[in-house]
Amino acid sequence: MSRPASWSALLDALYEGSWNDTLRRFRSPFAYRGLAHCAHDLSSSLTRLARGHDDPTRLEQSLLRNFRKYAHAQAAGGVDSIWHWLAVAQHHGLPTRLVDWTYSPLVALHFATDDPDTYDEDGVVWCVDFVRANRLLPDQLRRLLEDEQSDTFTVEMLSRFASLRDFDALGGDPFVAFIEPPSLDTRILNQFALFSLMPGPLTGMNGWIAAHPDLCRRVDVPARLKWEVRDKLDQANVNERTLFPGLDGLSRWLGRYYLDTGRGGGAGRT
Repeated sequence: MSRPASWSALLDALYEGSWNDTLRRFRSPFAYRGLAHCAHDLSSSLTRLARGHDDPTRLEQSLLRNFRKYAHAQAAGGVDSIWHWLAVAQHHGLPTRLVDWTYSPLVALHFATDDPDTYDEDGVVWCVDFVRANRLLPDQLRRLLEDEQSDTFTVEMLSRFASLRDFDALGGDPFVAFIEPPSLDTRILNQFALFSLMPGPLTGMNGWIAAHPDLCRRVDVPARLKWEVRDKLDQANVNERTLFPGLDGLSRWLGRYYLDTGRGGGAGRT
């Protein structure tokens, strides 16, 4: 665990390990996820919904079946695979087994600091080396990445599995696969989005991370740094206005930007 004491130390911690000696370029192998509270875990929205349900597999099937049925006219896009629908559903807020990540440490920092009501609590950015994590994938998935010369999956690459049941049947120890979602809209593009996927509706990242601490690290965002981080991200144009394009994101950004912090001086001018 890292607990930086300054903005510059925070950036150094997040970009640690980004040098690729083979390419002689800075190309980070990490996926990032920012959370406003350092005590929040990496459970999926489906896991949270399934608490108290006797059959999480049936719950997952029911959610996706009905989403697919009611959203077909708006979101089909000419593609009818379970993987496309899973990505669309996650993107629009349906509880799924997927978990949101990003290639960008700055986007992750945004989500660790986007709620001023949490500024008295430490935030956290989780970092997972998805390139090395691929070595733990079942042989069939690992060969698929090698054939495509890719470090992440796409919904098209996973389409050889006709159902989630087929994917779950790959067996072995719990593993995590990272999916680069289709460019459904500019929000996915601007957030540089990734999804993590695990076998089984309730298989969680928390246990996987505990089992593979060498592939993961957490960078705490101290509460006393949150306003500085937030102000510098806003000046770098990493905010709701850019990450949630449209009037909703604009309104959220303005509401936070002009928030009276109680420190005097107001928000300034735009």
